[in-house]
Amino acid sequence: MTPVDSAPETVIEPHLPIIDPHHHLWDRRDAYANLPADAHPFAITMQRASRYMLDDFLADMACGHDVRSSVFIECRAFWREAGPEAFMPVGETEFVAGVAAMGESGVYGPARPCAAIVGHVDLTLGDDVSAVLDAHVAAGGGRFRGVRHSGSWDADPTVLGPLARTPQGLYADSRFREGFARLAERGLSFDAWLLEPQIPELTALARAFPRQPIVLDHLGTPLGTASYTGRLPERFGVWRDSLLELATCPNVAIKLGGLAMCFFGDVAGDPETPRSAELAKAWTPYIETAIDAFGVDGCMFESNFPVDRYTCDYRTLWNALKRTVAGASAEEKAALFFDTARSVYRL
Repeated sequence: MTPVDSAPETVIEPHLPIIDPHHHLWDRRDAYANLPADAHPFAITMQRASRYMLDDFLADMACGHDVRSSVFIECRAFWREAGPEAFMPVGETEFVAGVAAMGESGVYGPARPCAAIVGHVDLTLGDDVSAVLDAHVAAGGGRFRGVRHSGSWDADPTVLGPLARTPQGLYADSRFREGFARLAERGLSFDAWLLEPQIPELTALARAFPRQPIVLDHLGTPLGTASYTGRLPERFGVWRDSLLELATCPNVAIKLGGLAMCFFGDVAGDPETPRSAELAKAWTPYIETAIDAFGVDGCMFESNFPVDRYTCDYRTLWNALKRTVAGASAEEKAALFFDTARSVYRL
């Protein structure tokens, strides 16, 4: 594992406005306290960032980049302890709405964390999901924008490790699709997290529901770990072709990020080279391909913090993302770092 930077980099383009459309908050200090030596890299990531709350995120937002607001994405944090199981995730929306209200008070400065909320709903509830969706909308206090129900699965369970908890073919399940159909009725978007071999499953879902706004998280999660170790070059063409096919669906946008997660694999370090430059070199082919496919109006850069802490700190991450589009115009950068996220999440 590549260590997180110890010496902070100089911020690139410090006055470029940013909306961070993908981050989490949680407190899991006990869940990953004692890990075995051979623990899955994701578990090690969680141990490294077992507590990530408003004060931690505000400190990252103040790292020198002009991060003005953010979108919270569900992460199974602060669910209700009791009550009907289907409504337990509403506790997360209640918690985040309170965090957003704290930010809006101005006490913590001009940034507006959690200005929009994407929560978890079990869409396999089918038509019964309506009451749960309405509860999230009410709890969000005008900030609830959409749902994420991750469909990530691989035949090799060591790829996902502790996140291997989703059945194969979720997005094709008839009950899931019954619940999915209820999103458009409320003007809610859908965030999808799945793995590179599964991208065609999302294409099929997007074509079945052409009026439903969908966001693909983390560039579709290219894989370079577990049984995919060393196979990124081999799999690039498969990923690219799947992404180009998905991009023919006008209802789909994509988040450019998540490549600092453990699933991409380690990017080699060189003490003579800025860390952000190393990362940008590895990431640029993926980011350029996605931008060519979806256009700048369909793409938004994301931090995915603190999960992407696996590879680098927040300042370095945004430096790396800025390096990948160093030659873009001011208008293109405005779309990628701010305008697309503002439009998709209605900020």
